Amino acid sequence: MLIAFDNRVALVTGAAQGIGRAIAKTLRDSGARVHLADIDADGVAATGRDLAAPFHVADLSDRAASRALVDAIMAKEGRLDILALSAGGVRGQVGRPIEDISEEDWHALFRANVDGAFFLAQAAAPIMKAQRYGRIVTISSGAGLRPSLTGIQAYTAAKHALIGLTKQLAFDLGPHGVTANSVAPGFVPSNPSSLRQWDGYAPERQRQFIESTYTRRLGTAEDVANAAVFFMAEQAGWISGQVLSVDGGRA
Repeated sequence: MLIAFDNRVALVTGAAQGIGRAIAKTLRDSGARVHLADIDADGVAATGRDLAAPFHVADLSDRAASRALVDAIMAKEGRLDILALSAGGVRGQVGRPIEDISEEDWHALFRANVDGAFFLAQAAAPIMKAQRYGRIVTISSGAGLRPSLTGIQAYTAAKHALIGLTKQLAFDLGPHGVTANSVAPGFVPSNPSSLRQWDGYAPERQRQFIESTYTRRLGTAEDVANAAVFFMAEQAGWISGQVLSVDGGRA
C-alpha cells in the first residue's frame, strides 16, 4: 500500500523532538506540506531547519494561540487537512503519593495533554467540515488505557481524557468526512524526559522491561509515527474512533 499526501496540508504539534518530530518527517517525506508547532522555540526551529518546513512557537493550551495558529496556516495554505496532535508529556513531574499532588500540578498536565488538542480541533473543525475532509490523530499513551508505570495520576487521567476526546471528535465530525483516531504508544525513550527515565532504571529493570515485550526491543519514535501516518492516509477513510496500541506487544 502506497501512502502519499500530495497536496495535503498538515499541522504537527509537539514537533520539537521525539514522536512529533518523527511524524513531521514522515509526512514531509510522503509529500505533505507540513507546519510545525511547539512551545519549545529552539527545538521547533531546529526541526523546521532540518525539514525545511514552516514552524510556529505557541503555547497551545491557550485557546487564542491555537486559533491564531490555525488562522495563520489557512492564510498561507488555504486549507488544513491533517491535525497530528503530539504535544503533551509529563512536564518534569514524577510519580508521587496522591496526597502530595498540588492543584497546579494536576491542571498543568491537563493543559499540556488535553487543552491544546481540544482548542486546535475546535479551530480546525469548521475548516475540515467545509472541505468535507479531515484527519485528526492524537498521540495518547498506554497510560490512557490502564494505570501508568510512571505513577503520575494527572498524566494517566489526562491521557484517558484525550482518548475520550478523540472518540467524541470521531462521533461529531464523522458525518462531515473527518476521521479522528488515537495512537497509544508504550514506553518509547525518544525525548529528554523519557531518556532520563530509561537511564534511571537499573540494568536488571531494563532487561525485565525488554523481556516483557513480545518483540524484545524498545520502540522508536519512527514506530509510532508510522502508525499515526496510517490513520492519516486516504486509505484509512473508514477507520474512526479507534485507539491503536503501539507497544511491541506487552506480556
